[in-house]
Amino acid sequence: MIPVQGVQNQTIAVLGLGRSGRATAAALAAGGARVVVWDDGADIREQAAADGLHVLDLTREQNWDGISALITSPGIPHLYPAPHPVIACAYAMGVPVDNDIGLFFRSFATPEWERFDSTPRVIAVTGSNGKSTTTALIHHILKEAGRPTQIGGNIGTGVLSLEPAHDGEVVVLELSSYQTDLARALTPDVAVLTNMSPDHLDRHGGYGGYFAAKRRLFAEGGPDRAVIGVDEVEGRYLADQLGMGPGDDRVIRVSSGQKLERFGWSVFARKGFLSEYRKGRQIASIDLREVTGLPGAHNHQNACAAYAATRAIGLAPREIESAFHSFQGLPHRSQTVAEIGGVRWVNDSKATNVDAAAKALAAFKRIRWIAGGLGKEGGIADLQPYLGEVVKAYLIGHSGRDFALQIGQTAYEVVETMDLAVARAAAEAQPGETVLLAPAAASFDQYPNFEKRGEHFTALVQALQP
Repeated sequence: MIPVQGVQNQTIAVLGLGRSGRATAAALAAGGARVVVWDDGADIREQAAADGLHVLDLTREQNWDGISALITSPGIPHLYPAPHPVIACAYAMGVPVDNDIGLFFRSFATPEWERFDSTPRVIAVTGSNGKSTTTALIHHILKEAGRPTQIGGNIGTGVLSLEPAHDGEVVVLELSSYQTDLARALTPDVAVLTNMSPDHLDRHGGYGGYFAAKRRLFAEGGPDRAVIGVDEVEGRYLADQLGMGPGDDRVIRVSSGQKLERFGWSVFARKGFLSEYRKGRQIASIDLREVTGLPGAHNHQNACAAYAATRAIGLAPREIESAFHSFQGLPHRSQTVAEIGGVRWVNDSKATNVDAAAKALAAFKRIRWIAGGLGKEGGIADLQPYLGEVVKAYLIGHSGRDFALQIGQTAYEVVETMDLAVARAAAEAQPGETVLLAPAAASFDQYPNFEKRGEHFTALVQALQP
């Protein structure tokens, strides 16, 4: 646990008692704060009280006297589509609102660091797609290189549940737009933006607000190095804003598809090869085609971002290349779960939007595509250019029939359930084909989350093993 600094003898309120809320309350108490808590769920409040937490009704203005700050969980709206009533009350009372990410950054450095030989550092990763894989890959590279490291944030351990940093340690954080939007302190040593595509627009008042939330990771404290995916205009704009000119190597531009030879520092992948350029000269090259844990152009983009981030803190190209080959990928993200009778079965349940599904579809040949679920605004018509390798689509869930109307001339069958989709694909797939679960939709019509959807797919596939 990382005790929160600067809160001794203050009364701090915590809104939301999920994983991050519970950890926040404990870290505040460890820092000497008087902690009061609230959650909308009556059963959760009862359990909190039974566990010894001081439950205080924060919907009542008279209970705000003496409260110095409100710390809210990331899933609770603080601006759009409307602030949660407790947060609105904090605004009305002039009480500062923060989250656990802000507390982490203001509490990470300690006086003990004066005795360290090497100052601990933070690499923070955000973006629309690929941030979990990029974060996990950076952590894996550091471990393989023998560097002390921890991973947390939106993946794995909550930030305040991490251990206080050790000498020379690198903490790798995945941060969502919900987390970067509100944090009052954001000071990573290396900040990474993988890419941008529309998502969570209701929480940010549109695409501009969504990008602004991501941009805060680079603007609030200013990282020593910024790794920016420039395959979208937002990334190009951000790289231009942060740099003092094309030769400024504090900004490392990364791309999957573009040649970036003219800048002070760039890393890009083309035709399966990663290249690092500095001041117009090629420094290193890695063949990504045989890296089985990182298939497809979208994962090559993740590899470029992870390579750049770890190079920025001093790792050698050969160390990084070696770690690439031992990386197994993350569950539910272009994860090969089996090869049966010459057919490859791939679980990309995390592909919950059109952009992520497009990247998955571009990574494989001769695809039998399982898609559908709770469709998002705009449907999947924009996926038509990526369906050339789809032999047949098996459409499931609430939006299956809607999706059938949006995939042009692609052969399809509306099967409604995962069980039937896997059974039909297994019966029809030919050697050399890939059965790809890339739903392009949320899971909440049939599953509590994308993980459970991917686990169901994996279990069904494993049951096919002879």
